[in-house]
Amino acid sequence: IKLTFDTREEAVAYCERNGIAYRVEEPQELKRRIVSYSDNFRNNRLAPWTH
Repeated sequence: IKLTFDTREEAVAYCERNGIAYRVEEPQELKRRIVSYSDNFRNNRLAPWTH
């Protein structure tokens, strides 16, 4: 079961009030690699063109 709450305190209070074991996971920051469209057509690609 996955429950979501607006704040961490609300989640902990709900679990403690109902006797539910809980684990709070903080959201992780997404790491995006910025690549331009033209990189698909480079001559020095590491992987061969598949089309």
